[in-house]
Amino acid sequence: MQNTILEMKNIVKEFNRNKVLKGVSLQVDKGEIVSLVGENGAGKSTLMNILFGMAGIVNTGGYEGQIIWEGQPVQMVSPGQAMNLGIGMVHQEFMLLPSYTVTENVKLNRENTKHNVVSRLVGSSMSTLDRRHMKSDTKEALDKIHLKVDPSTVVGSMSVGYKQFVEIAREIDKKNIKLIVFDEPTAVLTDMESTWLLDTIREISAAGVAVIFISHKLDEVMEISDKIVVLRDGELVDTIGKGEVDVVGLAKLMVGRNVDFSAIAGRPPEEMGKNGPIMQIKGLGVKMPGENVKGVDIDIHKGEILGFCGLAGQGKLAIANGIAGLYPSTGEVIYKGKKLPFGRPLEILMPIVGCVEVFGFEVIIIDRSGIGLLMDESIRMNICLLAMQIKNRFFKSYGFFRQLDRRSMKRTADDMVRELGIKCVSSEQHPSDLSGGNQQKVCIAKAVVFEPDMLFVSEPTRGIDIGAKKVILDYLLTLNREKGITIVITSSELVELRSLCDRIAVVYDGRVKSVLKPTDSDETFGLLMSGLDAVEVQ
Repeated sequence: MQNTILEMKNIVKEFNRNKVLKGVSLQVDKGEIVSLVGENGAGKSTLMNILFGMAGIVNTGGYEGQIIWEGQPVQMVSPGQAMNLGIGMVHQEFMLLPSYTVTENVKLNRENTKHNVVSRLVGSSMSTLDRRHMKSDTKEALDKIHLKVDPSTVVGSMSVGYKQFVEIAREIDKKNIKLIVFDEPTAVLTDMESTWLLDTIREISAAGVAVIFISHKLDEVMEISDKIVVLRDGELVDTIGKGEVDVVGLAKLMVGRNVDFSAIAGRPPEEMGKNGPIMQIKGLGVKMPGENVKGVDIDIHKGEILGFCGLAGQGKLAIANGIAGLYPSTGEVIYKGKKLPFGRPLEILMPIVGCVEVFGFEVIIIDRSGIGLLMDESIRMNICLLAMQIKNRFFKSYGFFRQLDRRSMKRTADDMVRELGIKCVSSEQHPSDLSGGNQQKVCIAKAVVFEPDMLFVSEPTRGIDIGAKKVILDYLLTLNREKGITIVITSSELVELRSLCDRIAVVYDGRVKSVLKPTDSDETFGLLMSGLDAVEVQ
């Protein structure tokens, strides 16, 4: 017992009479790495929000059950209390101020001060910031995680990976830190950065700090965990020791069924090309921060699923973003025989609305919490809005007057919630109340209701669980096979591209290195993604 730092016993939580945690128990020892896994909506975030005393828990009736910290019962009522106890959290969505320096972010609300002439006379409230001490502390925290960056650097100018490590440095700087929760810390990192972060977590653990690690990347979970806690639909399924299960077995425990991501055969190019190209990309150049496209040439066949893969920074994400007009672009894109005009202004919160209006295709943007969704509107409105504004759907006309057809909106949104398995109380909820995977499903529902001829999808399964991945990928396949929608999907996950695509274009150094079949060997994909030559298969 003396080695145990945290016990959560029979934790129960309800939202609007919906029981999201049903008697979950968890134990963490000092210096132990405990992974918490489960599908989106399984209750992982709710359990951690309870531990951290978040307002969303406290203001909705609190929780049932018992939390024991270092052998003493505690009632978690605020993040401040959690931090005072020595509990830190590295959030999935960055909690940084982009206009502040690394030092200012690390020391925020914990600033070092020093006395001056005035403060000695009237009190410490007039003390000034001890910037030298703050910078020194920050440098020490950065050194512990091997991050070579000037503490005076403005956070907004840093890469996504470096921002994640600044989040960790902020927790490491807390002198009394005893447990850190990592919530999907590698979701936006490159493979190299992910390896670096996992090594850092091991060092934190070796120093005696306990870790709760939440991730949908099961290979990482298997690699780093001392113990794995599996949740499903708000219930504790199992607690597994190191080496007691393989990845396949773990996935089955999470979702309650077998999950198959095996490669499909892919339809022959001659079959896909018989109706001619729906889009021709000629000499496409895109200037996007961190990714440049230097001359992409490729025809997209009508009715196919084409994938773009490649290592981080090689240009795969910039292709769709350039076509959408998000960044300066050159070259030609011909859609249904018409040249696509670059540089059309974007309407905020409506991705490529100008292109949608003229050419009839929709792009699901990678940032679902930014321009992808309207977080302050209902799920129903998010699903229907694009079709309302562009195609004038969901209106009833009375002479010169129009009125929203709310019944039709509800019916359509409820159908999409049911088809995609969006876990919500009703379509009147806001997307901000949903897990990341369910938010992504709302993005897809929005595009489907718009009824596009062509769908560009960027990183559709980033940060979501294996079960939700399967649902989303199967639904995209259904849209293609049953409704004839041409789909272009960009993903960092080669296994999901191989389970879905007819062809996969490998992008390296801003160009299409080759176009492969989904059944081509791992070696061929690996060589091409590294910039080396391999047998090209068209």
